[in-house]
Amino acid sequence: MKGFTEWTNVGKARPLFPGHYQPKVPADLGYYDLRVPETRKAQADMAKEYGIEGFCYWHYWFGNGKRLLERPFNEVLSSDEPDFPFCLAWANESWRGFYHGIKSKDTLINQLYPGEQDYIAHFHEVLPAFKDHRYITVDGKPLFMVYHPLDHPEMKEFIELWRTLAVQNGLKGVYFIGQTYHLKEEKERLMKMGFDAINVVRLFDFEKKAALTYKYAKWKHKIFRIPKVVEYKKASSFFVGDEEYEENIIPTIIPNWDHSPRSRGKSLVLNHAEPSYFARHLKEAIKRIENKPLDHRLAFVKSWNEWAEGNYLEPDLHYGKRYLEVIKKNVVEG
Repeated sequence: MKGFTEWTNVGKARPLFPGHYQPKVPADLGYYDLRVPETRKAQADMAKEYGIEGFCYWHYWFGNGKRLLERPFNEVLSSDEPDFPFCLAWANESWRGFYHGIKSKDTLINQLYPGEQDYIAHFHEVLPAFKDHRYITVDGKPLFMVYHPLDHPEMKEFIELWRTLAVQNGLKGVYFIGQTYHLKEEKERLMKMGFDAINVVRLFDFEKKAALTYKYAKWKHKIFRIPKVVEYKKASSFFVGDEEYEENIIPTIIPNWDHSPRSRGKSLVLNHAEPSYFARHLKEAIKRIENKPLDHRLAFVKSWNEWAEGNYLEPDLHYGKRYLEVIKKNVVEG
């Protein structure tokens, strides 16, 4: 769609029920363009000031060399700016219109896995990033996350191949992290594939653990045609679990969530995502990792700037920098 960006969805968002905080308007950084170097530097400077230690960039490789949205990261790499740590996460999924704010549910781009030659080409595409002095490493190996590891029909072979290629190209290997929303069901399979660690996202764990709350939200959604609305305070109490005390299980920190700008009334909204509730959640996540070896003391924020999903840390006109201040208080000042 010509001229369409995620800001299109963000700007046209409207409240869908009483007390619904929409639209969400960016404050300090405005409606920025990531192709602008000054914007990328401002983001990194802000993140650094408030205790974020690096950015994990979504990396799109659809197979057969098909890339999308690569320009901002390529410019970060080629310009050596901003001087801020980073790593890559492969967003290996097909793009469908519904999830990107387009009415059609048709597939826009298919994710393909063409085989070994494509996997080799993919490795050499990211190798310059792996060798960059800013690239985040664990045990001396570049960290690489896979969004949908079980969707890859040859994930184990892919991991083994990349590790071999890494050593052949002067690296110690690759530290592979598989992401999952279903840790209990998928943990064993992921580890057998060869992943070094698992990043668990518990955004929807409340659906099972607070079943009555979720059933009520679904009932209101069906009757009143509004999004499934759940209080953030309730949902966030399930965002970390005991498994994250394990060295190779990495928690995800979720400051907020409101998918309605993209999916309208068919979405989930975590209502009243107050920074004070976020602070409680963050402290629980920190408890899970604070006694791990330094290199393995990892946690991922669900998103720094997914504005169209209502999932961000960047300042907005309502909360200002309060989410960032929570991180600074608990991470930097301790």
